[in-house]
Amino acid sequence: MAKKSKKFLEAAKLVDRTKAYDVAEAIELAKKTSTVKFDATVEAAFRLGVDPKKADQQIRGAVVLPNGTGKTQRVLVFAKGEKVKEAEAAGADYVGDAEYINKIQQGWFEFDVIVATPDMMGEVGKLGRVLGPKGLMPNPKTGTVTFDVTRAVNEIKAGKVEYRVDKAGNIHVPIGKVSFEDQKLIENFTTIFETMLKVKPSAAKGTYMKNVTVSTTMGPGVKVDPATVSAK
Repeated sequence: MAKKSKKFLEAAKLVDRTKAYDVAEAIELAKKTSTVKFDATVEAAFRLGVDPKKADQQIRGAVVLPNGTGKTQRVLVFAKGEKVKEAEAAGADYVGDAEYINKIQQGWFEFDVIVATPDMMGEVGKLGRVLGPKGLMPNPKTGTVTFDVTRAVNEIKAGKVEYRVDKAGNIHVPIGKVSFEDQKLIENFTTIFETMLKVKPSAAKGTYMKNVTVSTTMGPGVKVDPATVSAK
């Protein structure tokens, strides 16, 4: 562990913690301070001026990043009848109903996202205790409970990311990999930043965008100046 922390401390020296950087500079710096040997994930974090305890200030949804996340998501679709063929044609990795419900109950989790048609939610709901804590329960707010399974699967495969405010008012979203070109990360970051502005609850008071940072897996956080983020 000491070796890793030494690397982290060296990397952290490159970041001025008192400064909010231009978005392009911040992303360049986050990539430069990645301390791991693998192709780390780049993540955007937002500290928002909301009270998540209040129902009208809970923020949850999904957005398709223009350049994807660098990770191929394995999609499980719960469907029956014609929708099974539709899901298979769209490129879902697994499609079915009862057999997959049984598999999950027995501890099978070789997938990243679940899509379910509304008529399957009665059955899928039985998995709530297993899927809920892992954040895998399909939800209409994130577009994963729908009869339009083609669109749902296509968007997930194209780089759809879900976001959800935590108890402290923070949202963390992956925006790509260290190997991405800077411009692609900037475009992805701008997309999620603009989404955060759009979903601002009308009940939120005071400063909404309190703190914005970008970081890599195990790397230091780099503050972003929101004023430098603009639609490209």
